Amino acid sequence: MTAILPVRRLDPDLLGQAVRAAANWLDEHNGASREDMGLRVLKVVEEAGEAAAAWIGVTGQNPRKGHTHSYADVAAELADVAFAALVAIESLNGDAAEELHGVARKVLTRVGRTEVPS
Repeated sequence: MTAILPVRRLDPDLLGQAVRAAANWLDEHNGASREDMGLRVLKVVEEAGEAAAAWIGVTGQNPRKGHTHSYADVAAELADVAFAALVAIESLNGDAAEELHGVARKVLTRVGRTEVPS
């Protein structure tokens, strides 16, 4: 049986502050060149690889290691992916919140929701 994880309401102010703080911290410590921005995009891929590794651990597909992770581990790794992506968007002088809202509106339209917020 698949476990259903509880849904909690995101605190957009906390999330926005953390994303901006992380992007600023990276700018100050690593720089903000085009190469640095590219590395932030690659960080998303690195985090996705960690999520994939956790899923392999859930399924036990590595016979040498067996079952090593839980759904909660996968969820935590996916949160890292999402956060890294938001930081990358912010670092590219994008508006992470607006980009997410745009994707949400697109998905609501695609799944047939007739009342899509603007």
